[in-house]
Amino acid sequence: MADEWLDILDNDHRVIGQALRSEVHQRGWRHRGVDVFLFTREGKLLVQTRTATRATFPSALDCSVAEHVRAGEDFWQAAVRGMKEEIGIEGIALEPLLDFSHSNSPTDHETARLFRGSVDPARVRFDPEEVARVDYYTLAELDALLSEGKTPFSHWFEQLLKWYLGKPHELQILKIHEPATHKQE
Repeated sequence: MADEWLDILDNDHRVIGQALRSEVHQRGWRHRGVDVFLFTREGKLLVQTRTATRATFPSALDCSVAEHVRAGEDFWQAAVRGMKEEIGIEGIALEPLLDFSHSNSPTDHETARLFRGSVDPARVRFDPEEVARVDYYTLAELDALLSEGKTPFSHWFEQLLKWYLGKPHELQILKIHEPATHKQE
């Protein structure tokens, strides 16, 4: 994975500088991320399995899209870029659901936004460098996998699912968004 410039945030989630992703993670600086839940018409969530070569949570189940927000980008721009890069999708209407803060490890601290949208599985073309496969699960199926504890999940996906399902989670909720959509131009 190529290094990229990220904005560094203070404890009030304001941008205070920029650094390369590798340095941000090495030093444990707070940065921004974005996650997207894409549902089929039948209500199934597109879930990606991360490749075995990923530095964090290899071979784990993950959100439909999970991206770092690059320096100078906003959450929506990063979500649109991530959908195109990871699963080959463009032009999806996105609804912001939640702003939150969390830590994935002692040196990975993010302030992030979760979006929700709809997806046609026939349009998905995932990047095999980042995504080993995509599958579609009902929320009940994902809840059962979480409860069993045998299937690896990325930490952020596990916590977002728990929040979405109304279960105890480790996210620090910053803002719950009112329903609205943003469509890529």
